[in-house]
Amino acid sequence: MLQLIVNGIIMGSIIVLGSIGLTLTYGILNFANFAHGDFMAAGAYLCLFFLGLKLPFIVSIILSILVASGLGILLDCCLYRKLREKTPVTLLIASIGVALFLRNLIQMIWGPQISYYSSELQMAKKLPFGVKIKPDEIFIIITSFLLIIAVHFFLKKSKIGKAMRALSDNMQLAGIIGIETEKIIFWTWGLGCALAAVGGIFLGLEVQLRPVMGWDVLLPVFAGVILGGIGSPYGAMAGGMIIGISQEVSTVFINPAYKSVVSFIILILVLLIRPEGLFGKKERRA
Repeated sequence: MLQLIVNGIIMGSIIVLGSIGLTLTYGILNFANFAHGDFMAAGAYLCLFFLGLKLPFIVSIILSILVASGLGILLDCCLYRKLREKTPVTLLIASIGVALFLRNLIQMIWGPQISYYSSELQMAKKLPFGVKIKPDEIFIIITSFLLIIAVHFFLKKSKIGKAMRALSDNMQLAGIIGIETEKIIFWTWGLGCALAAVGGIFLGLEVQLRPVMGWDVLLPVFAGVILGGIGSPYGAMAGGMIIGISQEVSTVFINPAYKSVVSFIILILVLLIRPEGLFGKKERRA
């Protein structure tokens, strides 16, 4: 059981990174970005591209984050900004189109086959109580934890972070008090896509790279966002970790091939019992 919890923390760390970006986008722009999972996949494949140029792994991660953030901002400028005055359903349908475009673009460039960052076999380290963990998994947990701490301080202490939370609470009121909404939306896309890219890279590191990996992880990411409370970054952190651990622990009772069903069940139960989620107490929009 302890091994499963550790595995859950690893997967939960990845889901948390995806969930924070998705909930920030929803909280400020009020639409469910179905392309978020494919942005995670794009980040993972960008890292594969830079590794193919013989760049160090850390450098490849940083470059992937920068390119993914730029793509997200460019997409907002070219598409989402023009649709912002439309209904949320219009934006949602547009995001599905973007998701399909990204998925097919990845498949066209890298092919449908499974890819890996490295062909080297890692030996798991033995920890107390019979727990085993690979060096890559330690890297995923520590880096994700540091990024979550960084996001916390960014949202709490920085001027941009405070403005993001103000826009998430009430965009119209934030505009009235002088907050530059377009500038904050710019930062929201940059931060959300950066975290999505890191989450995608870690998913590729932990499992494998496939063009549909973004679609596969989208359900757990959405479940984490809804469980934590839509629009709440701190809820996404808690919700994503709970989903990750629940999925892994569930393999004691069900076939591991069906563990993603757990995300769906939790998502449905939350919508039925507590639609506002664990941290979604405030009504953000009139």
